Amino acid sequence: MGRRTCLFDRHGAAGAKIVDFSGWDMPLHYGSQIEEHHQVRGAAGVFDVSHMTVTDVAGVDAENWLRYLLANDVARLEAPGKALYSLLLNHDGGVVDDLIVYRTEAGYRLVTNCATRGKVLTWLAQNRRDFRVQVEERPNLAIMAVNGPDSIALACEALPADVIESVRQLGNFGSFEHGGWLVARTGYTGELGLEVILPEQQAGALWDALLAAGVKPAGLGARDTLRLEAGMNLYGQDMDENTSPLSANLGWSVSLRGEERDFIGREAVLRHKQRQGKGGLPVLAGLVLEARGVLRNGQQVLTDKGEGVITSGSFSPTLKQSIALARIPWGSESCQVDLRGAMVPLKIVKPGFVRFGKRIFGNDL
Repeated sequence: MGRRTCLFDRHGAAGAKIVDFSGWDMPLHYGSQIEEHHQVRGAAGVFDVSHMTVTDVAGVDAENWLRYLLANDVARLEAPGKALYSLLLNHDGGVVDDLIVYRTEAGYRLVTNCATRGKVLTWLAQNRRDFRVQVEERPNLAIMAVNGPDSIALACEALPADVIESVRQLGNFGSFEHGGWLVARTGYTGELGLEVILPEQQAGALWDALLAAGVKPAGLGARDTLRLEAGMNLYGQDMDENTSPLSANLGWSVSLRGEERDFIGREAVLRHKQRQGKGGLPVLAGLVLEARGVLRNGQQVLTDKGEGVITSGSFSPTLKQSIALARIPWGSESCQVDLRGAMVPLKIVKPGFVRFGKRIFGNDL
């Protein structure tokens, strides 16, 4: 038996198929992964993501410490209520983890992946140096992600009345705190949505209220196909400690502006940029299979510039064809994959296939 979130019994009552996910007993689906995928694209679904790691950072040196630790610059979070996607890099420029950092009234909140929990907490402890900070993991908090075109409207039927106006006014990557809750316009599906971080003893009531309002539960299976359609990376597949952010389509999340800010991995990323300009680094591309078949992570592909590998692949329920993210040689213009002994062509596109329910790819990489 693995670790369980505070909503585990409700998943069972809803008929969830439970699977092991990095040591947690989590819902894969509640009967149909495809239906849950379409529910999020067409209306609203709710995911229990309480298995993710929440860490609060406070103290007089909190900003300077996070400017040293993170590849993106938290100085951009000028006031509480802002959020930022970033990376923790190692000294070789590889990705220790990806995360969202929120500016809060007390300091900052990091939300990192559950599979990297031990590694990240160790990394934070090893790199405290002389910074005057307080670091506190918050395992007593639950997280729910509500996504879909109807998510805001339906969530407002379930949330406390005194936060509804604040929810309606939230912009993308905005957040607010209220009574121990943090509510944010962040997500992992390419749809409108909210993420709510709240004390675990209050999570069951919110879950019930969301379902009563018409939001449907969705499991990890739909979450994976949704994020792949949106072109969003999965840690451990599309990037890891041996992957440069420039080879994971994440160069935008590394802030190199201002030579005065030194952060872990900065010099390595600068070296990567020099290699990238000469075609020495592979790139993360989108692939579309226009013939029948399904692309899977780990499959080898052959481009006109050499070999590559699919890092994430699946059938797209929205597009009704197979799509993938693949690390391929820089400058590749054509690509093939071996399906049942035949070399089948693939279309190379910019990562990102569906956003707000609509196909968005079409331009070659």
